[in-house]
Amino acid sequence: MTTHAPQAAQAVTLPTTLDEAVAALTAMPAAVPVAGGTDLMAAVNSGQLRPAALVGLGRISEIRGWQYQDGHALLGAGLTHARMGRPDFAALIPALAAAARAAGPPHIRNAGTLGGNIATAAPTGDALPVLAALEATLIVAGPGGARREIPVSHLLAGMEMLRAGELIGYVRVPLLHAPQVFLKATGRTGPGRAVASVALVLDPARRGVRCAVGAIAPMPLRPLDAEHWVAQLIDWDHRAIVPEALHAFGEYVAAACIPDPAPAEDGSVPQLPPAVLHLRRTVAALARRALGRALS
Repeated sequence: MTTHAPQAAQAVTLPTTLDEAVAALTAMPAAVPVAGGTDLMAAVNSGQLRPAALVGLGRISEIRGWQYQDGHALLGAGLTHARMGRPDFAALIPALAAAARAAGPPHIRNAGTLGGNIATAAPTGDALPVLAALEATLIVAGPGGARREIPVSHLLAGMEMLRAGELIGYVRVPLLHAPQVFLKATGRTGPGRAVASVALVLDPARRGVRCAVGAIAPMPLRPLDAEHWVAQLIDWDHRAIVPEALHAFGEYVAAACIPDPAPAEDGSVPQLPPAVLHLRRTVAALARRALGRALS
């Protein structure tokens, strides 16, 4: 499992149902759940983690697919990035499919899972800004067959956390049947970790815009004022917007997520460091392009 040959885990459990997995975690509080293992094994290989026990989730078939439920898609936490990147899923939730295809090289996409991306909550997780923009909800499985719901944004912000023995079972995502876009900038050509990412979805029924910016903060950021402002400038009957408003939206989003420094005691306003200024320009460009593509 690792090139550095750490101490072997004391126990490995391979449940076949979600409730069995929860029972295993309840019986072994020190156990660590593992699905794709793309983040877990990196931590093991680097010596940052030595799990006393593992609960493998790969045999739980019920969380490896999806179903329709009251205008929503109920996505299993075991869905891999590779599966979400396929055309049939892309027709369902385009932005999440785009994020899955951008998640990394094939071996990462084949192993990494939706639930793992959420539970790890790495700032560069590509699925996270999409789920924030879609205002997705987690269905968490707990001991004794208990189920509870948590907004994804609450978990990522630390407002609500998983309790002992709990597992993310499903992700409920509203089906908006409208354009969705996910874009990201990386530090190199080809698949790589995001320097900045933007997820943008249109909600024509409510004449709304939802936008989330990822990778630049510990959790995805929602520029709510920018969303409300630009929604009023869109011609929803023709899905059009004037170029000046499109450009201003990008600047609005970037300034909301990477604000100017506070004034100094003498009243002067410090300048952003060049690297931060470049990042703000990157966010502005991504937001502008995302809205442009969604309306095109």
